[in-house]
Amino acid sequence: MEVFFLPDVGEGLIEAEIVAWKVAVGDRVTLNQPLVDVETAKAVVELPSPFAGVVATLHAAVGDTVEVNAPLVSFDVDRETAPHASEKQVVHDVPDEERREPVLIGYGVAHEESVAPRRRRRGAPTSTPPAASPAPTPLARTTPPVRLLAKHLGVELTTVRGTGRDGIITREDVERAGNSGPASSRAPAPLAARSRFVGREIASWSEGAREERIAVKGVLKSMAEAMLESTTHQPQASVWTRVDATKTVELLRGLKDHPRFSEVRLSALTVVALAVCDAARHYPGINSSFDESRNEVVVRRYVNLGIAADTPRGLVVPNVKDADRLDLAGMARELTTLVEKARDATTTPAEMAATTITITNVGPFGVDGAMAILPPGTGAIICVGQVVKAPWVQGDAVVVRDVVEISMTFDHRQIDGALASRVLRHIGAFLEDPATALLAR
Repeated sequence: MEVFFLPDVGEGLIEAEIVAWKVAVGDRVTLNQPLVDVETAKAVVELPSPFAGVVATLHAAVGDTVEVNAPLVSFDVDRETAPHASEKQVVHDVPDEERREPVLIGYGVAHEESVAPRRRRRGAPTSTPPAASPAPTPLARTTPPVRLLAKHLGVELTTVRGTGRDGIITREDVERAGNSGPASSRAPAPLAARSRFVGREIASWSEGAREERIAVKGVLKSMAEAMLESTTHQPQASVWTRVDATKTVELLRGLKDHPRFSEVRLSALTVVALAVCDAARHYPGINSSFDESRNEVVVRRYVNLGIAADTPRGLVVPNVKDADRLDLAGMARELTTLVEKARDATTTPAEMAATTITITNVGPFGVDGAMAILPPGTGAIICVGQVVKAPWVQGDAVVVRDVVEISMTFDHRQIDGALASRVLRHIGAFLEDPATALLAR
């Protein structure tokens, strides 16, 4: 008998929730065959089998929360194919650069075929694990949020060709199929407007229950804990400014049809990201964090740039590793990939770890500005509002310009108002004349 213990599938995570079992008691499995999908703080991860043999016991049910290093599956192993003790679970210990692949042996984002309802926590009374059953019919490769969208649009996923990495069906693929299908095949319009809340779609005001309770788990739990930690332990202050971003808008418009940018999204966020990295090079203290355990301030001379992303599962903050080394085209490519993976729920825990400074963009929601809350472990977060036409005083004349509001929230333990103001002014100057700033980098 061999026991597979839940590994640390992220950066220091202490637990994971069982989303879906891909095997049952009595099933014969091969080495590295997918066993189970588990949900960590902000990602769904597929775990493969470190043994070949027969599943003897499933130590948790769907919906249970299991601690790292707790028993997950017991096997009656095939001794001739069983790995030596030194090899067990080594498949989970891979370099960071390899972890950035979408699916890895022992550490990867699940294709998330069918997801059963989740109701219990580990420790609650449980029923006997399900008996062996025939393998489910393979489904189209995509993610639960995309499946939900397809259901609402009346799109049959087996008829959709996936354009995502490794053929995964993306949100855009489903929307394209829904818009192009015959009117008679489309799902009827909902009776009342629905909305998304804490990573799920909730019923409209008229259709929903008078009172609804939602379990705090997954992304919601992670966000709640992070915000509480941030506001409790990090004294925060903010500065903001309005910027004439007309030249940024003109630059982006001029590059839109350039072959080098044909397959990436160019937006004001791309230029803001470069501006933040440039500011960190000039003022390294802004790219710092406060280490309470050692009573030290850590200044980092590399930028892992976090980008807050609104996804079907809730708010996640993946980051671009070593963003300070990228040029305009490289930043555009990285941001395009980051956003697509976040929206398709294929972001891994490693891609959300070790953020040094963050950008949150409220502009797409038609909002002029906001004062963001710091992600724990970072020293500053920059918030970008929408770029809008507005009157602007130029000399003695009032002209119409493309204006954007940017703000910065910072940890006031190590970053004072003077440094924060200089950094924000540097970012503003970059947006006012991006061509000159890019040439001077």
